[in-house]
Amino acid sequence: MTDTRRSFLTGLAGTTLILLPAALLNGQAKPKGRPTATDPSQEPESTDATPMKSPAKAVLEANEKDIKKNIEKLYQLATDLKAEVEKTDSSQFLSLAMVKKAEEIEKLAHDIKTRAKG
Repeated sequence: MTDTRRSFLTGLAGTTLILLPAALLNGQAKPKGRPTATDPSQEPESTDATPMKSPAKAVLEANEKDIKKNIEKLYQLATDLKAEVEKTDSSQFLSLAMVKKAEEIEKLAHDIKTRAKG
């Protein structure tokens, strides 16, 4: 049973470290969508230097900031967990701190996934 826990935690830490760079790259990519054709004759003739942001765009920008912050935190937690697993003998015991850190990583990853979906 302890071997299963150890392999789970090692796999979780390894998978997180492998998938994290891909998540960082995907977070920086521009969203793909249907391009909208703009007709120059139908453009509003506004000369304002600062256009007003729509509430939806403000929410999306806030989500993007939160996702980037959470990804950095996820990377730090996964690195800490990996170091802790490597320095302790997990075959003899499984510390409560490692379990809580793994649960925190799981919750954070779920939060990132939820925010990324919109």
